[in-house]
Amino acid sequence: MSPATTLYRGHEGMWMWVVHRTTGVAIFFFLLVHVLDTALVRVSPEAYNEVIGSYKTPLYAIVEAGLVAAIALHALNGLRVIAVDRSTWALRHQKMLVWWVWIGFAVIMLGFLPRHLMHAFGGA
Repeated sequence: MSPATTLYRGHEGMWMWVVHRTTGVAIFFFLLVHVLDTALVRVSPEAYNEVIGSYKTPLYAIVEAGLVAAIALHALNGLRVIAVDRSTWALRHQKMLVWWVWIGFAVIMLGFLPRHLMHAFGGA
């Protein structure tokens, strides 16, 4: 007899659900800040230029890398969710699909991060 009566037991599907919600919330807050700082140009072009200038620091380069990571992971996992919703094959092979999401994410980030960080820290 199992002591846990919940449907979720910490397997791939549950953890990817958490990742998907977390990245979605992070992307939402980025979009909110983006709309607000872009709207600043109508209020004060000088303030807008100052804010945009502050985005050209190494700290914001790391934040940008996190944004790209959140978007890539959210998009790839979204494709997995669509596949699981539409296909019984995908539903039966969720563990493998989760691995493909992480592999795709690693490929995207390995292609993006070196060039981005070299540019941000003056290497390119």
